[in-house]
Amino acid sequence: MSATLYERDEAAIAGIEKLRFFPLEVVSGRGSTLIDPGGRELLDLSATWTACGLGHGHPAVVEAVSRAIRTAPGAGGLSAVHPDSVGLAEDLLELVPGRGERRVYLGHAGSDANDVALRACRHATGKRTVIAFEHSYHGGVGVAMGVSGVHVDAGVPADADSVFLPYPNPFRPSDDGIDADVARCLDLAEKHMATGSVACLIVEPILSDGGLVVPPDGFLAQLHDLCRANDVPMICDEVKMGLARPGTLHAFEHDGVVPDIVTFGKVLGGGLPLSATVGPAAILDEPPAAALLTTAGNPVCTAAGRAVLATIVADKLADNAAKVGAALADGLRGLAGSRGADRIGEVRGRGLAIGLELVDPHTGDRDPRFAAQVVYRAWALGAVVFYVGGNVLEITPPLVLTEDEAARAAAIIGDAIADAAAGKVDAQEVARYAGW
Repeated sequence: MSATLYERDEAAIAGIEKLRFFPLEVVSGRGSTLIDPGGRELLDLSATWTACGLGHGHPAVVEAVSRAIRTAPGAGGLSAVHPDSVGLAEDLLELVPGRGERRVYLGHAGSDANDVALRACRHATGKRTVIAFEHSYHGGVGVAMGVSGVHVDAGVPADADSVFLPYPNPFRPSDDGIDADVARCLDLAEKHMATGSVACLIVEPILSDGGLVVPPDGFLAQLHDLCRANDVPMICDEVKMGLARPGTLHAFEHDGVVPDIVTFGKVLGGGLPLSATVGPAAILDEPPAAALLTTAGNPVCTAAGRAVLATIVADKLADNAAKVGAALADGLRGLAGSRGADRIGEVRGRGLAIGLELVDPHTGDRDPRFAAQVVYRAWALGAVVFYVGGNVLEITPPLVLTEDEAARAAAIIGDAIADAAAGKVDAQEVARYAGW
């Protein structure tokens, strides 16, 4: 009997790059649907951790990439310029609000976009300290990895000059309450800034891999005010939660702020490796040749990026995310009263960035074991969804999700929770897939 695709993967692909929750095999996709080798269709509620934001096989991306690959002028923007790299940078400068003269760095992933932003701030300011947040995620390389709370939680050494603030979590506040948590966080930030050693502050407008935590309204604005008052550049990491996903074009719009630097990735490439950092020329222009990736800004990925941005705007995908996301969240909240509903601690989010927190029904504590069983069962029932923060289902489907698909998503997740609560999931089988 020939080996399955998954077995071949186990024998050939390095484990160091795997994050597996169930034996997902896929050979094709269309829209919000993934198809496995046997022809079974799966509703995609992850969009590959938001990277396939336009879904699978979107015509605009297909056309742009096909055109670019046929006559690609070289393989990057390192030592040459071409229309799509320059055009993508211009598109971003038009779509991202900002002050003064600005520049765009083009890279391959959110990791390098954030790493470049952090290193550039250190060089421009002559300062070293980076203020970040507990349980944050900004990348898997360099300084970005060292200021990612998720990596530090897992044992990766923190950057020597980083400090971590507690991210306010309205669902799990301290005994003093969420208002006190916000005040405490802001006070800590101000004390660090007052030392005069802070090069920048980096923040996710929604804490994604740390549990899809939505901060209280106004938190980002208060943080931004502190940065402005202390002349500290704010880096807003929109890699996962930006570009229409939260029901607005940019996640930072919710609090009405204009960050100094904004980073993008994932959805920007339409499934291809592409990232960007948008910020002041005074920070991103120096020193020359300090962030070199041979194929960064290549004609194929930048053509895809331009198509993605144009489609998001033309098809009003932020509006679709707001409308369909509200319907999906309502459907999930409507599971109250169904079997296993006492396992749902909270449904939260903005647009098509939704977190469903699973808890021990007796204590209200996080229940990672149960979350692992639920995502496994959802896969068996026909949907792809992963968990973050140990116990929170991260529901981030393609931005083209329809209301009918949203209703089906809520039904599958409800059935998965009910089946896991009823003991219908093989815990030993689930344990084979480590997840986080």
